[in-house]
Amino acid sequence: MLILLAFIIVFHITSAALLFISTIDNAWWVGDNFSTDVWRMCATNTSTCLAISDQFREYQSIQAVQAAMILSTIFCCVAFLVFILQLFRLKQGERFVLTSVIQLLSCLCVMIAASIYTDRHEELHQSREYGMEVSKGQYGYSFVLAWIAFAFTLISGVMYLVLRKRK
Repeated sequence: MLILLAFIIVFHITSAALLFISTIDNAWWVGDNFSTDVWRMCATNTSTCLAISDQFREYQSIQAVQAAMILSTIFCCVAFLVFILQLFRLKQGERFVLTSVIQLLSCLCVMIAASIYTDRHEELHQSREYGMEVSKGQYGYSFVLAWIAFAFTLISGVMYLVLRKRK
């Protein structure tokens, strides 16, 4: 049981780390001389960064992605704290339902963020406010990590739903 508990904790911490990296790092859309995410666009050859603000045509979509990713990260961290609390407070044989619900909310938020970005990426990267051609890029590793975090949080949420407190 101790090994299973250690695996679940490591799996949850890995999910949180993936969410933090994909939310913060500047690699959702990359090209030869630029990288962009939901916060800023950086030109790699001049080392200058431009913050994505309300001057951008698709700023509402970017704000939705930002909000969903932040909520996902917060829910994942709260779910971990609730799990630790429930570990000491639940009676033997009860399930970690609250932890599961919060983790599944995290899963839903990261799915919404990645789905919006996937759907709107063409419009997002055709904006003239970037100052360079960014439509000729491809998805970066932060975008891929967001989808991996979706899978990890989903699996983790289901694991908490199935898990019973034992001695």
